[in-house]
Amino acid sequence: MKQRLIGLIPPATLLAVVLFWGYAPRSVVDNPWTLTILSTVVSAFILGLEWLFERHAGWRMNWREFATDVFYVVLGTIVISRATEFFAEAPLKAAKAHLGLATPWLEHLPFLAQVGIIFALFEFGQYWMHRGMHNWTPLWLTHAPHHHITQLNALKGYVGNPLELFLISLGIIALLDFTPAAILCAASVGQVVSGFAHANVRADPPPFYSFFLTTIRHHSLHHSTDYESTRCNYANSLILIDRVFGTFRDGEATVVGQDDLRRLSIREQFLFPFVPVIEAMRKRRHHV
Repeated sequence: MKQRLIGLIPPATLLAVVLFWGYAPRSVVDNPWTLTILSTVVSAFILGLEWLFERHAGWRMNWREFATDVFYVVLGTIVISRATEFFAEAPLKAAKAHLGLATPWLEHLPFLAQVGIIFALFEFGQYWMHRGMHNWTPLWLTHAPHHHITQLNALKGYVGNPLELFLISLGIIALLDFTPAAILCAASVGQVVSGFAHANVRADPPPFYSFFLTTIRHHSLHHSTDYESTRCNYANSLILIDRVFGTFRDGEATVVGQDDLRRLSIREQFLFPFVPVIEAMRKRRHHV
């Protein structure tokens, strides 16, 4: 009974954030700090659950991992988000205005319908970008640092090379006219699902959740210790997409990482995509 109750925590958390954004007053929705504060609360909550209901002792958080994860959280929420706004969302909004594109009917849909469409559209794009990263070497080089993590926890979804973090953040939502509350809610839904999908929490959600949404079982298998075994369960949060496109695999991995479980430093993670070029230049200089 206790384990079943623990398994209900992810869907209950998901319901809580949907209710928050669904009933939040306009002043709260418009406050630029609301999403940051809520995201911090959600991450802290899931980290607390890792301490209370640990899944694997080998994934236990330590200060080195925590410091690295916090660095990437700050990088993602400040640098990557601003880069995405400047290089992707702002140009899309400008093109939308220039071309006179408008979809006002979307903002008149029921709130949950808007959230579902936004979530599905973003996840669909992420799925194909992520799948491409596992099937094309140049993209894999940007994504591989994320697979060099040697433990999973609630903040590990933020960890990766900046190029990958930027690419995986791209979407077309800026071209569509949804309400701000629905967009923020969809972002929170993604954070909750992805947080639990990376978390070291002994929670196995019921079938009504795990059939549609990614869990730690699905995602740990994606972080298997050999490259070929990682080529499954690409969906960050909406595992239904993997089921539809035949890339779903059932099971669970208890050991994660690549290259003999070698943990990369932040510097190594940043330089990883450029290592082949650096090595080629060194060899060329050596022969000269």
